[in-house]
Amino acid sequence: MTTLQFLDEPPSSPALTEYDRAHFKLYMRLLDAQADGADWQEAASVLFGIDPEREPERARHIHDTHLARAHWMTEHGYRQLLRGRPN
Repeated sequence: MTTLQFLDEPPSSPALTEYDRAHFKLYMRLLDAQADGADWQEAASVLFGIDPEREPERARHIHDTHLARAHWMTEHGYRQLLRGRPN
């Protein structure tokens, strides 16, 4: 279980956000889980502390939207990290 606070959906800003910076490690763990073929339900439980059996729609939404943001980071957000842009 984690101590970080999660939104049900990460910001969809075209710029790197403080939320992205705070959840960078989570994004990498989501990408690793996907690359390893981990089940989304296991990832939602382990990474977000959400029981997908009790909250299936919410768990899936949180997982999928954060995974999409993680992919955004690998395609766009990392450039802003490398340049050191605040937002």
